[in-house]
Amino acid sequence: MARELPMFPLEMTLLPDDDLPLRIFEPRYTQLVADCLAADDPVFGVVLIAAGREVGGGDNRNDVGVLARIVEHQVIGGGKYTLRCRVSERIRVQRWLPDDPYPRAVVSDWPDEGGVEVSDESIGELEDRVVALFERLAAAREMELPPRDMLFAGVALADTPGEKLYALASRVPMGPADRYAVLAAPTPDARLHALTDAIETMAAMVDFQIPED
Repeated sequence: MARELPMFPLEMTLLPDDDLPLRIFEPRYTQLVADCLAADDPVFGVVLIAAGREVGGGDNRNDVGVLARIVEHQVIGGGKYTLRCRVSERIRVQRWLPDDPYPRAVVSDWPDEGGVEVSDESIGELEDRVVALFERLAAAREMELPPRDMLFAGVALADTPGEKLYALASRVPMGPADRYAVLAAPTPDARLHALTDAIETMAAMVDFQIPED
């Protein structure tokens, strides 16, 4: 079902179950926060800025994003806020509304669509590749990795393959464009391929920066 939501475009891609700390100082967004806190459910949408900046407006925005719910807030003077938000469902923007007084859009929830089933074995193989990548980085920096069950604790706790892939992706230090490809993948198997591509790109960068002996 479509609904109107306040929107917060950012220069970053968030994934379901991420934490989002924010410091709010721009007047239009202090009004957004005040309106959210006055509502029964203090929730807003977050999308990646395709071009432009977070401050000042005039940005171009992607149309796939997530819901962010304010779980803690503090007023720090002059109407400014610090927030801790928790990211939940994926959403898709149906249409943008005028930025009056802040960005707004009509959005709908976008759960995973059908597709080829993703097995736990496929996710485990992807974890193996991430571990191998992290081990190379840790060795180059003379650091010790935490145990695997700690690295992927959130992955094991997720209920569905799609959620497990989100949890795994959140642990990989990829750029916003790669994260957006993971977020915007319509099915879990498409998400698996997007995450695999991102990990291969990272591995190639590591190979260039840290050649094997």
